[in-house]
Amino acid sequence: MRRVAIIGAGSIVFCKTLMLDIMATPELEDTEFVLMAPSTGKTSQVKAFADKVIAKNGLKSKVSVTTDRREALAGASYVITSFQVGGVSAFELDYKIPMKYGVDQCIGDTLGPGGVFRALRSIPVILDVARDMEELCPNATLLNYVNPMAMICWALGETNIQYVGLCHGVQTTLDLISGYVGIPKNEIDYVSAGINHMGWFTKLSHQGRDLYPLLREKFEQPEFYVNEKVRGEVFRHFGYFMTESTGHLSEYVPWFRKNQKALDLYCDEPSFGGESGAYYTWCTYVADKYKEKDILEDESYDLPPRSVEYCAYIIEALETGKTFKFSGNLRNNGMISNLPAECCAEGAVFADRTGLHRTVIGDIPPQCAALNMTNINVQRLAVLAAKSGDPETVVQAIALDPLTSSVLTLKEIRDMVTEMLDAERQWLPQFGDRRPRPTPDIAIPADIQRAEVPIDPALAVFSRFGELAQ
Repeated sequence: MRRVAIIGAGSIVFCKTLMLDIMATPELEDTEFVLMAPSTGKTSQVKAFADKVIAKNGLKSKVSVTTDRREALAGASYVITSFQVGGVSAFELDYKIPMKYGVDQCIGDTLGPGGVFRALRSIPVILDVARDMEELCPNATLLNYVNPMAMICWALGETNIQYVGLCHGVQTTLDLISGYVGIPKNEIDYVSAGINHMGWFTKLSHQGRDLYPLLREKFEQPEFYVNEKVRGEVFRHFGYFMTESTGHLSEYVPWFRKNQKALDLYCDEPSFGGESGAYYTWCTYVADKYKEKDILEDESYDLPPRSVEYCAYIIEALETGKTFKFSGNLRNNGMISNLPAECCAEGAVFADRTGLHRTVIGDIPPQCAALNMTNINVQRLAVLAAKSGDPETVVQAIALDPLTSSVLTLKEIRDMVTEMLDAERQWLPQFGDRRPRPTPDIAIPADIQRAEVPIDPALAVFSRFGELAQ
């Protein structure tokens, strides 16, 4: 019986979905699930539900719960991570403090101040999981769902474990493209490559016919464009369709949330269509609604078909050798040749009995790689800051963030980061009492006497031209 440890199993609905997918796979129905979370309040609900599904469907699966991560990992064949360090309390600070400074986030889990601080909280934990795995289940495969995906998997890429980061952005975007071009999803041939939440469909075709001319034509029509204005604008100007929706993408670039005019023009759809704090609002609503209620009490105990999530298909492929192709997040190592080797790239991965195998995609279009790099620069410094506990590196990471830098000065960014580090201290032990060094404004008196210093060469040339003109 294979052992699947789910670290962060308090994510009730998502945990339930993954477990049902595995149970619905005939070759995997005898799985032993170990649900781990800091408390058993939610995992006990998942176990009670799963036990009823197992009993009703005559399955061989078993479920247990624990609050001890090492106990969960011991002897595991597969490890699924889906935790959120600090929960909604930390997320509230990720959203509200930047908003006070004028940085308006819709989702706040991938880039920007919210994404960076989520990484600072989560990377030390995921590295602890990896170290425990190296000791307790060195041959296990880690399937990561923790965001920010690219930063988490960048850190995992520096460990010795087998891992892959999983997201459903490619599948769901392909559904959207299918609707736009009027062709069934399973008939579309495509290549998607880039970074998580900023992957590019570099090829889209149907029976050898390029679908891009049709898709470009659709996005020039208001009735199509209005559904995805941010993604549509990036598509129109950069030439390729991308894997994330308006709410997400609007945070990764500097053009759509930097002022009220841009927000009104591009981010005026409700909720995840661009609304400020949409994801925080949704998480708060769900947490409050089910605080005292069992979210699974009215769920059916019938075993449903597998969902669109990749997890069960990957485990099936690794167990049986039935090859499965999916979009995965791994250390780049040449998968995309015009992105850094050490970053986390997202592209086609094949799973079979021998393991996980990245494909070599080569270069993606240069403008797409360049936009990816604006995010990769932030990711690099955020991972370094999470591991080193250096507050200056946090400031520098967020100073390079496209949205933040379009709104704030360097001094304002430093002040915001300092406030966030103070507010989230309980979840950031690697920083101790260290905070960014103060950089107060330098007051310049009106009658200042300038110090005698060498003149800037450009100013010297300008000054000399002025002398010659006289």
